[in-house]
Amino acid sequence: MAGIGANPLDAQASPEKPQASGTQTLMRGLALLECVAAGIGDVKGIAARLGTPRSTTHRMLNSLTQDGYLHHVPYKGYLLGPKLIALGMRALEQRPLVAIARPHIEELARQTGDTVHLGVVEGAEVFYLDKIPNTRGLEMRSRIGLRMPLASTGLGKALLLGLPRERWSELYEHALRLTAAAPERPPLAPWPEFESRLAAYVDRGWSFDLEENEIGIRCVGAPIRDVRNQVVAAISVASAVPYMPDERMEELGPVVRAVADAISKDLGWKRDERASGHR
Repeated sequence: MAGIGANPLDAQASPEKPQASGTQTLMRGLALLECVAAGIGDVKGIAARLGTPRSTTHRMLNSLTQDGYLHHVPYKGYLLGPKLIALGMRALEQRPLVAIARPHIEELARQTGDTVHLGVVEGAEVFYLDKIPNTRGLEMRSRIGLRMPLASTGLGKALLLGLPRERWSELYEHALRLTAAAPERPPLAPWPEFESRLAAYVDRGWSFDLEENEIGIRCVGAPIRDVRNQVVAAISVASAVPYMPDERMEELGPVVRAVADAISKDLGWKRDERASGHR
């Protein structure tokens, strides 16, 4: 019973405190998982990123490891655990775009022998939803879950074809800043040249990445549209320069666009024969 003179509002407010505390703990745990996903796998580094004492960080890591959300490798650190892998696969399965596009991009990869990607816009970046590896034995840094600047990738440029032109310079500047901060990244073309190329991509319905994202790798991308004729995703074919001379890229453009159109049709899109480049 509340004491004489006690404020009854205090008694009503008290049940909310555990909830607020629980929410804070949950968000801290999620932030910890994001640290590990970003490659920070040691207690010291995670504690520094989260701003939590090492003892608290260590307890959280132990709990998440015991529950299967993390995996600990002695002397190496923490990795994402089997439960997160399973949840990630379930999340992909629940996104119909991935399921609809998968047979199309598998066939495209089989026909070309090259790596095929599927991605969507997330802010100023492209988020890689799916990847079919090439059969040439080539390695590239792309992977499911990766985010890269829209303006520096073939996949991203294909997505730009569905965005207002007023946004192109803003997204170009975003990619330019990231390029400046990472000297190992290839430089982008000057803005007038970049804008001119992108305008040409709009007209024909596919885009090129001419080693602007990764040295030695070229891509051909095309946008995917939905029933509203809105660009909702894109696909790209990527390979090393020796397999991607200018002539082959020009030949692949209509092929990649045709596959993107087939996926679009499965999403309810209908071609407007009066429009050029899907505009």
